[in-house]
Amino acid sequence: MRAIWKGAVSFGLVSVPVKLYAATESHDVSFRQVHAKDGGRIKYQRVCSLDGEEVAYADIAKGYETEDGEMVILTDDDMAELPSTSSREIAVEKFVPREQIDPLLFEKSYYLEPEGAGAKPYALLRQALKDADRMAVVTVALRQRTTIAVLRVRETEAGEVIVLQTMMWPDEVRVPDFKVEVDDAKPQEVKMAHMLVETLAGDFDATEFEDDYAGAVEALVKSKIEGGEIKRTETSTKTSGEVVDLLAALQKSVAAAKTARGEADSSDDSDDAAEDEKPAKKTAAKKSTAKKAPAKKTAAKKSTAKKTATKKTAAKKQAKKAS
Repeated sequence: MRAIWKGAVSFGLVSVPVKLYAATESHDVSFRQVHAKDGGRIKYQRVCSLDGEEVAYADIAKGYETEDGEMVILTDDDMAELPSTSSREIAVEKFVPREQIDPLLFEKSYYLEPEGAGAKPYALLRQALKDADRMAVVTVALRQRTTIAVLRVRETEAGEVIVLQTMMWPDEVRVPDFKVEVDDAKPQEVKMAHMLVETLAGDFDATEFEDDYAGAVEALVKSKIEGGEIKRTETSTKTSGEVVDLLAALQKSVAAAKTARGEADSSDDSDDAAEDEKPAKKTAAKKSTAKKAPAKKTAAKKSTAKKTATKKTAAKKQAKKAS
């Protein structure tokens, strides 16, 4: 884990340097809105509701809408004048009984880790909270806003640690606008209700519960992937884990590049044709050589024969003249 805040817990004259860590993380299943036809992600534009024009992020300001529907524009200078704090102190205001704090007020949870020489006073505060069975109500500045929170001790696999839990402000808790009015329950009904409670009584163990929905979604997605029901978009960055045919991927890339330039996609045909033509040319060359070679030899034989006949005729003529 990475610390998101550093400061000190102060109670009385004691100061405990600590680091703050997020104690929880959401494993909720999230889906993306996509085009059902090709799996492309749906994008949203920032459009002004008055003129219908798209608004650049730099031109977006904060606005506060009144109950009458009027819009008050707040500038960066206005926001800078609002009260804020960057204090690095977790100030203990009082120690209160645990049962006095409604769990409905709890918001986010953080682990406190002692830093440096703060181990001893940290252990002292932890023991005091545990022995008194109380929570420490504190004020702390997180993200430049002061909020109320409580410190309590929690048993974990790593040992007992102090947990800081931020709380809602009292006016953030809604009051139900309904009442449940029923007739008084009969004694026999109350008795049966008590029996039911006793039958289902037990100790809480969080490991006994499981997020069936998330597991079902993962199983469903896995079965669709194995069945080939998957959309691969141009913006996809994750691989399916399958072995990729490099040659096929290169050929597709070349074809896509040629299409983008407006060229005909003839890479496959030309490659195949080139491969077919090379052996053909060699074979033709061999045949041509074979034909020409005998022809030369025949011509040479005929020429030699003619010369020999010419010599014999000339020798006969000379013999007659001599006789």
